[in-house]
Amino acid sequence: MAIRVLIVDDEADARHNLRLMLDEQCPQIEVVGMAGSAQEARMLMATEAPQALFLDIKMPGEDGFSLLRSMPVPHLPVVFTTAYDEFALRAFKENALDYLEKPIDPDELDRAVGKLAQVIGNPAEALRHEEHLKALVNNPASPLSNRLAVPGKDGLLLLRHEDILYLEAADSYTVVHARDGKRTVSSKHIRVFETNLDPRKFFRVHKSFIINLEHLVSLSRTEGNMAVLDNGALVPVSRRRMPELMAMLNTF
Repeated sequence: MAIRVLIVDDEADARHNLRLMLDEQCPQIEVVGMAGSAQEARMLMATEAPQALFLDIKMPGEDGFSLLRSMPVPHLPVVFTTAYDEFALRAFKENALDYLEKPIDPDELDRAVGKLAQVIGNPAEALRHEEHLKALVNNPASPLSNRLAVPGKDGLLLLRHEDILYLEAADSYTVVHARDGKRTVSSKHIRVFETNLDPRKFFRVHKSFIINLEHLVSLSRTEGNMAVLDNGALVPVSRRRMPELMAMLNTF
């Protein structure tokens, strides 16, 4: 009997690519639905009764962890997916069933599906996975929830979210500006950071800039629309983004 799974990912291309791979190489898997948000996932879980999830870690608004916290116990077995290969995913190796880095490698997908079959067919393994998953998603100190991993020339740099002032696009790269004055260049496009950072704390004020709202002290129109940060930095705010920023500040 096929394993009924639900794919949850805010990126339509990622959802469809994963479904295509599962359909082509994993006959033991039946994709019963695809959701673009946590809210849509909850609706599909109620109607389609999946046995497992392929779940994107970071989604705008409500992320994968939040979705899992909102689910009744017991949790479904989960294979996490992520576009952040920089995440030091030791926590997943210890506590999650499996995780897949995007773009997904066919061999890695086979491995994850094999583990999924073992868990679903073994009550003891399913219970162990459930306990580990609860520990992972409910741990507020998890490095996956409050730190950003950025590869630099000397290795991997882990930055706490509160230490990030703003991010600046530089062609296809992104410069991360920290409050200690250090700058770290990542090979990831700023769009990746926008998708994966907490939208309640980080806001894309311009096509080239994302600011940490916790460091915003004022908005200045002296030299155009500028966000003034607590270290004195001035970050441009586009006209298009200004109304949404103002609405965000009213609820921040």
